[in-house]
Amino acid sequence: MLIIIDQNMHSPENCFTSFTQSIDEYTLPQKFTFPFYYDPHPLCLLAVKELQHHLETQTQWQHNFGFDHSEPHNSGSKKCKSNQRESSSRELPVGKMFGVLLVQNSKGEIGYLSAFSGKVANNNHLPKFVPPVFDMFAEDGFYSTGQLVVNQINEQLEILESNPEIAEFSQLLATEINAADVQIEAHRKHMITGRKDRKAQRALAENTFSPVDFDQLKAKLSQQSIDDKNQLRDLKLYWDERVQVAQQGLNQVTDEITLLKNKRKTLSTNLQQKLFQQYQFLNVEGNKKSLDDIFSDTVYPAPPAGSGECAAPKLLHYAFKWQMKPLALAEFWWGEPPKSEIRKHKNFYAACQGKCKPILGHMLEGISMDENPLLNNPAQGKTIDIVYQDEVMLVINKPAEFLSVPGKNISDSVYLRMKALFPKATGPLIVHRLDMSTSGLMVIALTKRAHKSLQKQFINRTVKKRYIALLEGILKENEGVINLPLRGDFEDRPRQLVCHQHGKSAETKWQVIEYKHKQTKVYLYPKTGRTHQLRVHCAHSQGLNMPISGDDLYGNKSTRLHLHAQLLELNHPITNELMQFNVKAEF
Repeated sequence: MLIIIDQNMHSPENCFTSFTQSIDEYTLPQKFTFPFYYDPHPLCLLAVKELQHHLETQTQWQHNFGFDHSEPHNSGSKKCKSNQRESSSRELPVGKMFGVLLVQNSKGEIGYLSAFSGKVANNNHLPKFVPPVFDMFAEDGFYSTGQLVVNQINEQLEILESNPEIAEFSQLLATEINAADVQIEAHRKHMITGRKDRKAQRALAENTFSPVDFDQLKAKLSQQSIDDKNQLRDLKLYWDERVQVAQQGLNQVTDEITLLKNKRKTLSTNLQQKLFQQYQFLNVEGNKKSLDDIFSDTVYPAPPAGSGECAAPKLLHYAFKWQMKPLALAEFWWGEPPKSEIRKHKNFYAACQGKCKPILGHMLEGISMDENPLLNNPAQGKTIDIVYQDEVMLVINKPAEFLSVPGKNISDSVYLRMKALFPKATGPLIVHRLDMSTSGLMVIALTKRAHKSLQKQFINRTVKKRYIALLEGILKENEGVINLPLRGDFEDRPRQLVCHQHGKSAETKWQVIEYKHKQTKVYLYPKTGRTHQLRVHCAHSQGLNMPISGDDLYGNKSTRLHLHAQLLELNHPITNELMQFNVKAEF
């Protein structure tokens, strides 16, 4: 669909949205939102409600968000719904993160700005939404021009790489290398056999031959050894020449490809470097910093792909540019989730750690902000119940929101509590871990021997574990098994991703216990013990597609995460006696 961009579309008047209802009854936020863990301010909720209504009813542009056609989506008219059906077969569904920024403009009016991450409807300029910090896709811009050159090189490479002679020479080279390896290896084995045979002849002749005959035999055997070595040398030279000829033949048809690939790499690197310099982010003081400057003090060798294209930086940059005061922020997901990540339609999400945290760190300098709740110790005032104890081990009932081991910002943990309680204990104490938000049974080793034995049971997966969880939704089946490989989300820790290419295998068996209102209580039996395994397997669209109640990472925050390690069955590390422990969940 062609979208005509008005040159004045992104003036402050066009992007600033006044509320459609009176907001006199609302109290303005005292401090700006801590963007990495928050509850949306009531005025942000109102702004989001209005923005979502706009997404459902607008007809100026069209994007396949992946909605079921029987449900409301981004186009309100019957005509647009029909177009959505026609385009869905051509365009893959792509959900997007949207954001609202509650602001006070230069006239003292309270309203909000809207933004989306990346592009929507194959465009990064849409009516009502703030523009990108830098328009990398401008037709007359350096990036588009440079990308055109890169695309032309790609087209040349595609033609050159389709040359059938490449496959022919590659096959010839592989054949020559293989034949060389086979013949050289055969000769090496012949030499080994010859050495053994000569050694046996010398041993036999030493006591039976006369000195003269023995010297003649040794000379003869030495010459055989020299001949074998010379033959190996000649054989290597022969095959080196043949392999070199085959390699030269391949190079003749691939040298141009190599040169073009090097040229493409250099162009892409220079283009990317120039692009990083163009993304200049304002803060409240009017200071600008480029992506290069912002990420120079981070662990990233270069800014991650897509840095600066998220909704939050766009919103703040626009507010600072037009002298608007940021008051509160909220971001939500709209549409179908990505295949790897867990994103739920209309759910609110914090800004990402990898791409956004360094940028927002600069942009929010000097702004009075809500305290970081993640720095507060949630274990303060909580005690750990000991379920079982003997001279070598104990089993505890860990409370929810209690670290197993010291974290980056909080040291209070099961480990430190146990170390203080058992100062004479040897070994590392902790045998396995539970997520901070998960409550339930943990086994602690008081001796090195017990730790080694217990840890071996966990590694060999002979320990029986059963969790109980409360899911947001009604499961249609009674039981099943989830196999979804997991890996860490390097750009948004501590989140985990489903990754079939690089993820580690993860298996969970589940079984329904009962249905409660609009929730399902289940048993979960993890065969593996990956980070956040149960939380991801429950929430992911390819798993149960129902987050655990209270999951602040993959679902909706509540009073607590309703996940409890209820049952633990293992062998005593010394007596080998089978032991079973069962602690009822508090929810």
